[in-house]
Amino acid sequence: MRIRKKKWAEPELNACRYYIQEPTAFRGRWKEFFGNDHPIELEIGCGKCTFIAEKAKRNPDINYIAVDIKNDMLGVGRRNIERIFAQAQMPVRNIALVRFNVEELDKIIAPEDGIAVMYINFCNPWPRLKHNKRRLTYPRKLTMYRDFLTSDAVIYFKTDDDGLFEDSVGYFEEAKYRIRYITRDLHHSDVTDNIVTEHEQMFTDEGIPIKYLEATV
Repeated sequence: MRIRKKKWAEPELNACRYYIQEPTAFRGRWKEFFGNDHPIELEIGCGKCTFIAEKAKRNPDINYIAVDIKNDMLGVGRRNIERIFAQAQMPVRNIALVRFNVEELDKIIAPEDGIAVMYINFCNPWPRLKHNKRRLTYPRKLTMYRDFLTSDAVIYFKTDDDGLFEDSVGYFEEAKYRIRYITRDLHHSDVTDNIVTEHEQMFTDEGIPIKYLEATV
């Protein structure tokens, strides 16, 4: 997703106590950052952070790491996190905002961090065949994630893109994950705890069904 340059984003992030400027320093030590032994959940490609903010607000006893490659996007995300938590009159204590390239995620997350849940929401579909390997659900990446996921971890995946979804079903199977739940129309399924993201609402308003699956290690 493209986003305009925001001159205020980097200064605001640098002043934010839960924005991690050197995430490689916390590899294997994320529990130290959060200061507790609560489960850790991870969202990659977190975008404007409305999803992760709502998850963290509803679940104060779970820690969340939100990763995106763009500071401008994370700047918007930080403002959304602050807004959502302020509305609930809660301090932000269980979120870490991280700017990093997901291609090298294993440089900031280690097996010792024990990620219990992972979210991949509306990632770039990279539809051209020669670009498929850039997909966040590509088998090589799924194999990398397995190294730091707990033995009972779950990956939640949502997309509007039919091609990406059908290919991803195969990717999960190729990487030896078990798909425990799947629907090609999330909003007419029996899933009751879905948090609607900005992209999700936009696609739904356009009449595009949301594809969704849950995969276990």
